[in-house]
Amino acid sequence: MAMNKVEKIDNRVHVNHVLISVSDKSGLEAFVPRLLAINPGIRIFSTGGTYARLKEILGDRASDCLTQVSDYTGQPETQGGLVKTLDFKIYLGLLTETYNDAHQSDLKRTGGVPIDMVVVNLYPFRETISRSGVTPEQARGNIDIGGPCMIRASAKNFIRVASVVDPDDYEQIADEMEAGRGTISLGLRYGLACKAFTHTAGYDTTIAGYLADTAFADVEGEYQLQDR
Repeated sequence: MAMNKVEKIDNRVHVNHVLISVSDKSGLEAFVPRLLAINPGIRIFSTGGTYARLKEILGDRASDCLTQVSDYTGQPETQGGLVKTLDFKIYLGLLTETYNDAHQSDLKRTGGVPIDMVVVNLYPFRETISRSGVTPEQARGNIDIGGPCMIRASAKNFIRVASVVDPDDYEQIADEMEAGRGTISLGLRYGLACKAFTHTAGYDTTIAGYLADTAFADVEGEYQLQDR
């Protein structure tokens, strides 16, 4: 398989489609209304508890700009929320390249849209394992899968997408969009990508460390083992 070589990109990308799925919901009450004030046509995709929180924040405006990911993809969330965003249509929107005709054809074929910004932070694994008496199963359940995948995909595609992992960056992003008439520069997207990969690397390192430090006997004792 030949790897694409991208030669032409936009310095400033207009933010029209945003995917928000966060464990830490702080700052959304100021950030999201400000995004809509800058670009009233923004369409927001979201999941689970984040979707519910955004509905509260947006009130009557939610029906005009907020869409559940499951409605967008046509696939309901699995029980327990295990699979919400791991969908071809989502990742096409994250990884598509603006000047790649084949990618644009795929968007038309699937009814997808290019996602310009991803706002994601992860299940609180470090906080979970810091609690006294936490079990291996509780720790395992707090290993985020979809979040790191979206962060990595959007950060890889910094040539078009802003990958936002830290609520402390919301103000800077909104300031730049306001000054740039709803756009984000390559410089900011690149800086956010650097931060995003640092974030996922630290997350994986914490998980690997926990697993290495947890005795297999403790893991084995957690479950009723079935011999088939």
